[in-house]
Amino acid sequence: MRNFIWAAASIATLVLSGPALAQSPVIIKFSHVVATDTPKGKGAEKFKELAEKYTGGKVKVEVYPNSTLYKDKEELEALQLGSVQMLAPSNSKFGPLGIREFEVFDLPYILPDLKTLRKVTEGPLGTKLLKLLDAKGITGLAYWDNGFKQMSANKKLITPADYQGVKFRIQSSRVIQAQFKSLGSLPQVMAFSEVYQALQTGVVDGQENTWSNIYTQKMHEVQKYITETNHGYIGYVVIVNKKFWDDLPADIRDPLSKAMKEATEFSNAQSQKENDDALAEIKKSGKSEIIKLTADQDEAMRKAMEPVYKEAAGRIGQGLIDEFLKEAKSTTN
Repeated sequence: MRNFIWAAASIATLVLSGPALAQSPVIIKFSHVVATDTPKGKGAEKFKELAEKYTGGKVKVEVYPNSTLYKDKEELEALQLGSVQMLAPSNSKFGPLGIREFEVFDLPYILPDLKTLRKVTEGPLGTKLLKLLDAKGITGLAYWDNGFKQMSANKKLITPADYQGVKFRIQSSRVIQAQFKSLGSLPQVMAFSEVYQALQTGVVDGQENTWSNIYTQKMHEVQKYITETNHGYIGYVVIVNKKFWDDLPADIRDPLSKAMKEATEFSNAQSQKENDDALAEIKKSGKSEIIKLTADQDEAMRKAMEPVYKEAAGRIGQGLIDEFLKEAKSTTN
């Protein structure tokens, strides 16, 4: 696969060299790993619609959903090499590139609500994080929501003790790995596209995800129980190849920026609705029992995960964690 990416990159370099790309229209390949009918999938389609409209046909956006072009582990390398122009990876995907700061979004319970999230992503703190991507040949354009995560398994997950020995699929994130280890679980990194089959065949026992991801990937059909924890957040950073973006003339880049701004507002507005609708459909299906925790049970979960903060500080930086906690405190006060 690496050889394939390099070959594609060589072709892309030949095509995209010179003044932006003298080709007409300019092609933007937008690859992502989730279904079209998710908030991210709909956001990508909205960007395509607006980008082509605002550039008057000077740009054509090709959207590749559901890992049809690249899987989780391949897409960032493909972007850096120029064989794909745009992605929307989850925050935790930047750790392997050496940009560990985005893993702060993975800390359990650090973002209590959407109001706090908006304050972070739309403020100086969010901008500061995006700037870290420049050194890797990546330009960060926007933050897109997926929503808050729930826990699922084929056994009831109510107390921290219930997580002992459970094999959980996780996305690649040291923070998420530490989270499950703090509960005595066995975390296993796995591509998003492989989760349903792994749950179905018993390769893993459980997973964590948003309601919309659980529903659109049909995970509720192979999980007996889903515990409504809202313990973590899944969000995405919409990114482009920096050289590609910088080489675009202003009469193309400016309308694309406008399209991205509006697509971001659309996608984030969809997120809560999609998650609410997905939860309703999962309940209607009757295939998973939804478990709600009491206040005491919720507090026990929070306490069990407290050690993750101390462990994560060495990777992320205590200063950044404190900045997030400060924003959360000022929002709730």
